[in-house]
Amino acid sequence: MENQQRQQVKKYVDLLVFRWKMITVFTLIALTLGLGMYMRMPKLYQASALLSYEQQRINPARMAPEATRRLRDTVSTLTDIVTSRNNLEQVIKQFNLYPEARQQLPIEDVIELMRKNIKISPSSRGDTFTVTFQGRYPDKVMKVTNALAAKFIEENLKYREERATETSRYTQDELNMAKEVLDRKEQAMRDYKLKYYNEMPDQRQGNMQRLTALQEQYQNIQDSIQDLERTKVMVQEQIALRKQLAAGASTLGPVGQAPAAPPGPATPFERLQELRSRLDTLLLKYTDKHPEVRRIKQLIAKLEKDLEQPDQAAPDKESTGQSDLAARMQDPQLLQLKLQLREINLNIKKLREDQVKIRAEIEKYKKWIAAAPIREAEWAALTRDYNELRRHYDYLVAQNLQAASVEHLERKQKGSKFKIVDPARYPEKPFKPDFKKLILMALAGGLGLGVGLAFGLDFIDTSFKDVEDLENTLGVTVSCTVPYLPTRAEIRRQRLVSTLWGILLFSYTAALLGAMVYFWKKGMIII
Repeated sequence: MENQQRQQVKKYVDLLVFRWKMITVFTLIALTLGLGMYMRMPKLYQASALLSYEQQRINPARMAPEATRRLRDTVSTLTDIVTSRNNLEQVIKQFNLYPEARQQLPIEDVIELMRKNIKISPSSRGDTFTVTFQGRYPDKVMKVTNALAAKFIEENLKYREERATETSRYTQDELNMAKEVLDRKEQAMRDYKLKYYNEMPDQRQGNMQRLTALQEQYQNIQDSIQDLERTKVMVQEQIALRKQLAAGASTLGPVGQAPAAPPGPATPFERLQELRSRLDTLLLKYTDKHPEVRRIKQLIAKLEKDLEQPDQAAPDKESTGQSDLAARMQDPQLLQLKLQLREINLNIKKLREDQVKIRAEIEKYKKWIAAAPIREAEWAALTRDYNELRRHYDYLVAQNLQAASVEHLERKQKGSKFKIVDPARYPEKPFKPDFKKLILMALAGGLGLGVGLAFGLDFIDTSFKDVEDLENTLGVTVSCTVPYLPTRAEIRRQRLVSTLWGILLFSYTAALLGAMVYFWKKGMIII
């Protein structure tokens, strides 16, 4: 494998050596064409002027905040002004630029051509930038560059003074309009806050705490009512028991006779307690207008009326009933129990009234808390608009103060200004075309064309030049090869031709190098 690669490389080297004349000829022709192209191409000169941006020494920021404009923005604005149609047309006529183009093209195209030849580059560090202009005549290039730099200074002073005056008037008008809008917005915010004060987001935490306290109070009242209900049931049982005892005493017989059988269990009291517990459970879920709540209340009222109603005596025992009534009237414990029952009923009634009021308060606070997100969204919209208006108003106040100060400074020409640090100088050599770059491109093109043509001719040549090619093509083995043996006359002729080619190529190369040196000394070639 290595032997085949070596043979392949040797084959290419032999091919280049065999075609050296053609490669050399193409290389010299390319160099000649490159030199001729360089001599015929117009020479372009370039000049640059360095300008600096001096910040104003008197800072109006002490009186009002100032947003300092960046150098890049300032240069961009002034570039559009300096390269405007009127300014460039004056420069073209002043220095008689592009005379041939003005005769053939309209003035707009000539101005566009000049814009392409102007380059303004702000520096990445420091407050400096460069104005560059290119053209065919070095003296005009220098003058035009300095004129453009002077235009920057002139237009900057004019622009800043006009802008300061217009800005001062504009900011005053905007400030008056913003103040009217801000006053209306503040009035609307005050009215809104007074109308929905309890539903505002900042009151939500207090409302939640108050709601929690009311719910705890409501639950405590509910527990107290249940305790009173249980006490009431016990008192009612005691009253019923006292009545039964009094009724039993009146029906006793002679001494030693057993009393009547006691009554059955007090099931109405248990039913009453069960209904009241169920009513408390329903009130936690429903309102007083719910059908089930109303039905339970009716049953409770009926049972309470039946239990509180005194026993009626039979018509045929009127005298006995009157004696029982007198006995009950004379029973102090029964009277005390009835007074206690009445007090319990009054307390229950009072607690239920308080419970209704607290429930109304709870509903009110729930309504306020539920409305808090809506008020928060509405208040956020109002606040967002207000913040933007307030920020805009504060900005306009600062801008108005700054504009008045800047206007005063600009009228005295004490504001920021441009200064020419390094004026444009006479360009001694052109920057286009680049001789070295052009000659190297020509040399590379000539060598590439010569080598490519040599390999191309070898590729289309179908003759056998190698034993292996012959064996691979014919499929037979070559036993021996006979080299070509030229005659003495052929050898002399080949030597003569090679000598003539060498003399010719050497002479042409020497003449080409001599022409380059001559043109370089004459200043026609600038390296």
